[in-house]
Amino acid sequence: MGQFWRLRCECPLAESHGSARFAETSFSVYCGRALGIMETKPVITFLKTLLIVYSFVFWITGAILLAVGVWGKFMLGPYISLIAENTTNAPYVLIGTGTVIIVFGLFGCFATCRGSPWMLKLYAMFLSLVFLAELVAGISGFVFRHEIKGTFLRTYTDAVLNYDAEDEKSLVVDNVQSSLHCCGVYNYTSWLGSVYYPANGFPLSCCSNSSDCNPQDLRNTTINHTKINQQGCYELVTSFLEINMAIIAGVTFGIAFSQLIGMLLACCLSRIITANQYEMV
Repeated sequence: MGQFWRLRCECPLAESHGSARFAETSFSVYCGRALGIMETKPVITFLKTLLIVYSFVFWITGAILLAVGVWGKFMLGPYISLIAENTTNAPYVLIGTGTVIIVFGLFGCFATCRGSPWMLKLYAMFLSLVFLAELVAGISGFVFRHEIKGTFLRTYTDAVLNYDAEDEKSLVVDNVQSSLHCCGVYNYTSWLGSVYYPANGFPLSCCSNSSDCNPQDLRNTTINHTKINQQGCYELVTSFLEINMAIIAGVTFGIAFSQLIGMLLACCLSRIITANQYEMV
């Protein structure tokens, strides 16, 4: 192909006419630029393909965050309230982040197909912001994991001591105890100081065997401790946090650094397209 362009770009040298010499020089420069543009087309096509694939994966990530946020809002709201002393906006943050990522994922595909340098630069800037946000979130979650455990200890202890078997936090305590097969904070003795215990004994969610456990047994101080789970819930929950915090942080950092790949692809593609447009002028 290069030989073809060189043959087409050759002009007979007319030494007696300066205009002919100027035309030959200008035409040769134009053909050289055209040849350079043709040689970069495969590179542009390759980068576009990679960026479209990346944008699609990025879009899926946003959809997952949106789904997790909605699920957390409607299904995990009470459980989150045991970890956060005040009302938390975590589900709304996930919903908002997922929605924005979905929009910009589609924008990234459109910008790539359109081949617009300013759109690609805007997409790269957004990816850099997402990278910084996820990096800060991952570091914060890992560094402040002990504070999360401390907050859970305070809120769960408060929920046990003020348990009444009816309010939202009491129902969450029942769910945690029945799901994890535990009782109380550190152990079942946490219930002895609760407002519920003097009149009702231990709650049914503490029972180790639901088929051999009834309210009368749980009020009987002689045998009630033999009918319930001995291990406390705090140790189980915090062990889960310790084991999985490193995994969660690693996944967060992995997703964050994947934004760098998309940012570099968008920047490279934008620069190459801009250079080609300049060569064609």
